[in-house]
Amino acid sequence: MKHVHVIGAGLAGLSSALRLSGAGTKVSLHEAGPAAGGRCRSYFDKEFDRRIDNGNHLLLSGNRSTFAYIDEIGTRDQFPIPRRPRFPFIDLKTGERWVVRPNRGRIPWWILASWRSVPDTRLSDYLGMARITRIRDDTVVGESMRRGRLYWRLVEPLAVAALNTRPQAGLARLLGAVMRETLLRGGKHCIPTFPRGGLSEALVDPAVALLRKRGGEVAFNHRLTRLETQDNRIVALWFGTEAIRLSPEESVVLAVPPWIAGDLLPALIVPNSFEAIVNVHFLMQEDVAKGVVADTGFIGILEGTAEWLFIKPGHVSVTISAANALVDDPARAIAAAVWPNVCAALEMDNPSGTELPPFRVVKEKRATFAATAEQELRRPKSRSAFANLALAGDWTATGLPATIEGAIRSGRVAADIILKS
Repeated sequence: MKHVHVIGAGLAGLSSALRLSGAGTKVSLHEAGPAAGGRCRSYFDKEFDRRIDNGNHLLLSGNRSTFAYIDEIGTRDQFPIPRRPRFPFIDLKTGERWVVRPNRGRIPWWILASWRSVPDTRLSDYLGMARITRIRDDTVVGESMRRGRLYWRLVEPLAVAALNTRPQAGLARLLGAVMRETLLRGGKHCIPTFPRGGLSEALVDPAVALLRKRGGEVAFNHRLTRLETQDNRIVALWFGTEAIRLSPEESVVLAVPPWIAGDLLPALIVPNSFEAIVNVHFLMQEDVAKGVVADTGFIGILEGTAEWLFIKPGHVSVTISAANALVDDPARAIAAAVWPNVCAALEMDNPSGTELPPFRVVKEKRATFAATAEQELRRPKSRSAFANLALAGDWTATGLPATIEGAIRSGRVAADIILKS
């Protein structure tokens, strides 16, 4: 029987391990930290006195690999998916609110209905947006279409969220890849959702449980420190002073962050420029949201420090993407800058001098690789130079930006390479 060692228990590693175990392969999953999930997990914060996610992730119904994974681990019920897509927004500068409501079918007649589309936009604007899906060169998002109301009020917010890179540098073709799999296929493929509970409960813990049920071995606090190679194979895995010698029937999926992969395989070219994400959690009642925000559980924020706000159990969470410029600011300063955005988005009074509610700022300094032309060239393929080694991670050459969909898809691709070898 084949035996595969999966290194790293983030979503890429979990996806790969499940694909392999589902095919009858013996799997050993090795995770350097005390828990699985990587940048997509939950934990109990003692000072905040709440279980919180280390980040916010909005999924779209067109994320086919992600929902195949969700169905495999049996947590579809944790992702409420309405029949029709709705994306609420507020412009803090003008006070305007609107909801983008694509119709379910592939013919996008919603762009002709003022109550469904971005206010004060025209058909020609949407034709310009559609051209993004045909871009294959190094055009950046900021130069991909006319910078009118549609760009500022829809394209740029979605681009920053998807690429975690400012539009002046982010590749339009990566945004186009996301659009082709979601919005371009019709509204039924871009219905937004996120787990109303925790990320670990919805995406991580059930995957670990299923892997163990299939006979897989899971080892936490088991950090790989060296890959021993001979000719074109990995022959040993070193965990400190402990070595696991690999037989000819054993293979490896390396599903670790790119900087770790680069250290383990010095000849491997990997992304080396990264973008931060900052999340701020405020302790609040769950009934603070009104109207469409209460229904969808989120809202996009323009002209503010925060970019997306999510209603979570017992707290409100906001996300700031491409946050390199403020990630080193003091936590209280970040929370103070974001709090007025929260009050405005939720239509709450914010008198001058109001004390901040209890908060927690979570910073991910290397959340994703920078989605630039230079970094795109550094993304390696899943098939490595070694016969028994495959690479997985959202930083590999998936054709997508660094998203949950890209991570899960990369794990499945890596598993398929091993299974066919």
